[in-house]
Amino acid sequence: MMLSLNERQSQILNWVQQMDSLLVEDMVAHFDVSSQTIRKDINQLAERNLVRRTHGGIAPVSSMENLPFDHRHNLNIAAKLAIAERTAKAIPDGSSLFLGVGTTVEYVSRALLEHKALQVFTNNLTVASIFGTRPNIQVRVLSGKLRHRHHDLVGEETLAGLRQYYFDYGILGCGGLDDVQGILDFDPEEAAVSRVLIEQSRHSFLVADQHKWNRKAMARVESFSNIDCFFSDEMTQPRQQMLKAAGVKVELVG
Repeated sequence: MMLSLNERQSQILNWVQQMDSLLVEDMVAHFDVSSQTIRKDINQLAERNLVRRTHGGIAPVSSMENLPFDHRHNLNIAAKLAIAERTAKAIPDGSSLFLGVGTTVEYVSRALLEHKALQVFTNNLTVASIFGTRPNIQVRVLSGKLRHRHHDLVGEETLAGLRQYYFDYGILGCGGLDDVQGILDFDPEEAAVSRVLIEQSRHSFLVADQHKWNRKAMARVESFSNIDCFFSDEMTQPRQQMLKAAGVKVELVG
């Protein structure tokens, strides 16, 4: 059974994913706790394979592999809930939509449960199970290759299935955000699904909290100019201006 992270450990995990490495002394100064406390946190994170030990600190596990689904699900819950509620309000009853991968997308699916006459398509098995409690909502799960750690389906079958439809709304998460490169993910197959999702949607909505900026994900999805609306919790003014210049509507809940 997965043990929950405490608030400081969650902050450390968010922080290290935005850095090449993180020193114990920096964490001690930032959190104003002893080095023994930080080393205990590091031990617990490393034992769960959430960080990689380095000389004097820690580093992200990989730029090619995201954290396991169960651990991502419990990070930044308040922000994800608020983002999900705002996103759901922008989707009218009777819509067709594709919900992609990611834990924030899962929260959006929960926020949509009271909507009427939705047609839901997904490659996210957790999303499908959430809507399984609502027989009035039509759900189609695309075929593909199962990624066990992330509870979703990817690959050529998934892409071919996506291209058979044109959705009112496409909801996508991401592994990382970069000011220059745009939307990023860890797995090229996951990035390919998000890319086709954007192409096959009349309105594409990106849902991501502030901690996705500067995360070391390696697979490029699309530039920001290819999405219609970005739902997030907090964002700097320069980034808001950059997105608006690219034609992206920014919806902040923080």
